[in-house]
Amino acid sequence: MAERDYSPLSASCVRALNDKLYEKRKVAALEIEKMVKEYVATNKTAEVKKLLRVLGQEFALSQNANSRKGGLIGLAASAIALGKDSPSYINDLVKPVLTCFFDSDSRVRYYGCESLYNIIKVARTAILPFFNDIFDGLSKLAADPDQNVRSGSELLDKLMKDIVTDSCAFDPVAFMPLLQERILTKNPFARQFIVSWVKTLDSVPDIDMLVYLPEILDGLFLILGDTSHEIRQMCESVLGEFLLNISKSKKKIDFQSMANILVVHSQSPDGLIQFTAIIWLKHFIELSDILMLPFTSGILASVLPCLAYDDETKLNIREAARAVNDQLMKLIQGEEAAAEGIKDEKSKLSTENNNSQTRVLTEPEVISPELDIPSVVTVLTRQLLHDSMPTRITALRWIYHLFTKLPTKMFHHVEELFPLLLKTLSDPSDEVVILDLKVLAEISSSPAGIRSPPPKSSSFMLSANLQHAFKPSHNLNEYFTYFLISLLKLFGTDRQLVEDRGSFIIRELCLLLNPEDIYSCCSEILVHEEEDLVFASRMTRTLSTILLTSTELFELRMELKELKTAASVDLFICLYKSWCHNPVSTVALCFLTQNYHHASQLLSIFGDLEVTVEFLVEIDKLVQLIESPIFTYLRLQLLDEARNHFLLKSLYGLLMLLPQSDAFHILQHRLQCIPSVHFSSIETRLAYNQSENERTLPKKIDFEDLLKYFRRLQDKHRAQRRVPHQV
Repeated sequence: MAERDYSPLSASCVRALNDKLYEKRKVAALEIEKMVKEYVATNKTAEVKKLLRVLGQEFALSQNANSRKGGLIGLAASAIALGKDSPSYINDLVKPVLTCFFDSDSRVRYYGCESLYNIIKVARTAILPFFNDIFDGLSKLAADPDQNVRSGSELLDKLMKDIVTDSCAFDPVAFMPLLQERILTKNPFARQFIVSWVKTLDSVPDIDMLVYLPEILDGLFLILGDTSHEIRQMCESVLGEFLLNISKSKKKIDFQSMANILVVHSQSPDGLIQFTAIIWLKHFIELSDILMLPFTSGILASVLPCLAYDDETKLNIREAARAVNDQLMKLIQGEEAAAEGIKDEKSKLSTENNNSQTRVLTEPEVISPELDIPSVVTVLTRQLLHDSMPTRITALRWIYHLFTKLPTKMFHHVEELFPLLLKTLSDPSDEVVILDLKVLAEISSSPAGIRSPPPKSSSFMLSANLQHAFKPSHNLNEYFTYFLISLLKLFGTDRQLVEDRGSFIIRELCLLLNPEDIYSCCSEILVHEEEDLVFASRMTRTLSTILLTSTELFELRMELKELKTAASVDLFICLYKSWCHNPVSTVALCFLTQNYHHASQLLSIFGDLEVTVEFLVEIDKLVQLIESPIFTYLRLQLLDEARNHFLLKSLYGLLMLLPQSDAFHILQHRLQCIPSVHFSSIETRLAYNQSENERTLPKKIDFEDLLKYFRRLQDKHRAQRRVPHQV
């Protein structure tokens, strides 16, 4: 190429710039530096521009690698010569050098770093308009396969950080989109470079990185999962510093924009990422209060499974998850308080938005701080099926908490929850079953259930007979009846559940709800709804045993024993009709209520019943009960044989039914202990009939009608036993 094409460079300078030896290119650079200084001194601006164009276009962008190296050293020399005037020529100085950052020749890339370093050292803050381009180039050079290039880029990077730190002209808003893009890199060197810049920017007093944190938080958590221990540690430190600043900050923090990011990473398989995200969620809930309510379902989906962790390496995650769960539960207020809190928070958010400084970045839409009940219920129902007992327990605690705090909203989801709650009664954990019953009891007794009755769907329909026969009292709602119907159906289909948990479930329910209502409702269901008479007999036997033995039903036993109120008499009649499914239980009920005359009448017709081994076992158990503290009063009444003639007759009736077993000998021995045992004379009996039952209300009971009912129901049992079982 002709010499005139490179003017104002001399021919010797051109040859030196194109030389492969660095020393010769350096000599040319010194000549260029001298030339530029002369141009500046004589104010030959056009000559300077022409020279920079030649160096940039003819050399730095040349096809020849040595020429490109010459152009780079020439541009650096020009910048040094220009000194404080370099900002006027910053475009011509920087753009060609940036192109060389992506050169295929590693030496060119290295000299590009060296050249730009010298240019920036002179131009200082004038370089900031090119910050994004320089950062983009450095982010790639940081991952360069050549060690020399990486070393050169590190020196340049350090200089850039110094300039940004000392300058007030840096524009973080313009930079954030690029940082948001580059932070997703998977290259470990590039990641280290990115994190170092985030740390640098966060240290600049004039830059509030918390404002931009939502844009880069996801990328930081991804980097936290890097395989390099050094990078993980570095990123963990940066995240820790951010969290500390959030806790200290008195400015508005955009918690909602970051919440979903944390929810996603709190489900990470990486332990460090998961733990860090959960810790962040914990602080967010503490600091933002009800603003985190819309994210409850996601948070629960993240933390509830963590409660199952028992590995030593994950105990910290489990404890952090438990703390988040407890804090989140405290945010759930009563319906009136929640509505007021949401109103105040919306007003506060509106004021803050109006007063906040305008940002160039897109403002996220503020989410109303309300609990999304449908999504929360979906998560909780899924967690109820979790393999871990602590997770299932916590899910039930949440359901109970929501029914107590937000009953009106929760009753819209009863139809969805009920089947799963019933299924949970078969859970192997007693603690789970107790909590499950607590939830079902809350549903059954909540005033909201009265305001929001069950939908008229097939799953919640009650028969007309049952609706007429049983009206819940003690502020119970219609869900109570449906619950007990479903419970008895469950017992009917899962006989093992009755054997293993039937008594436990009924007793716990009697602690949670009114026992009288439970027994009345179960009795009406067995009378009006149950078609399987064998199951009805067994269920009656179970209910009878619980009634006679459990401490939870002491008050109910006392009420039935005395029959002093019309309600207690009605309860006796109600129980009697369902107890008729099981003859021995019916006699036991008569013993409990001191209706000994009727008990003797029942025993007199036992000879017409089918006496099976199971039947004799039940009589055996009744004898054992008579010997228990429950029937102490009955045994003492034997001392007054004249007034308790039919009691004595009933006990002899039981004795006659028994084979000569242990129970037979026990009862026989008891009867032998009675002084002067003999059946009363007719005169004594007449006197007894006049004074036997001094209780007023039991006299009004139509025992003849009850006896007829007993016979009819036993006839049904006999008829059903004769029908061959369907295969």
